[in-house]
Amino acid sequence: MSDKIIVDGQTMKRTLARLAHEIIERNPDAKELYLIGIKRRGVTISRELSENIESFSDIKTYLGELDITFYRDDLTEKYTNPHLHDSKIDFDINEKIVILVDDVLYTGRTARAAIDAIMSLGRPRAIQFAVMVDRGHRELPISANYVGKNIPTSKDEFISVRVEEFDGVNEIAISNLKDGN
Repeated sequence: MSDKIIVDGQTMKRTLARLAHEIIERNPDAKELYLIGIKRRGVTISRELSENIESFSDIKTYLGELDITFYRDDLTEKYTNPHLHDSKIDFDINEKIVILVDDVLYTGRTARAAIDAIMSLGRPRAIQFAVMVDRGHRELPISANYVGKNIPTSKDEFISVRVEEFDGVNEIAISNLKDGN
């Protein structure tokens, strides 16, 4: 699989700053926001958004981490032995504005699983959804409130949002699955 870098680290940084401004503008009366990153890369992205929101406004942010493994509707197909990453949500979500954060929006199934997981914890006032990349090909009626980059793809392509924490670099790459490399 050969990669083509389509977004570099500096562009990612600017994109995350823009997303933070969009979140602030959409929530003008908010004193606090609750960002919950979907494991794994959504957690890293949510941290950066949180730092930006607090830097650009007077809004206090709280961070959580969500593992959606057992909420997936493709669990039996995709995971014969699912590996659980613990969710870490150390705050009450009832009547709060919750912003789910993920790296890539594709079919919508991950977002749906995340919403199910959140609703099992309580009843937020609102759930908003922020993603670094929307690549299209929705199978469920789900859309993001905040999109870093719209990158239309074919189903033979794969988008990788790479973050320093896991990949040693911040960038977004596209690969063709048919290349076979």
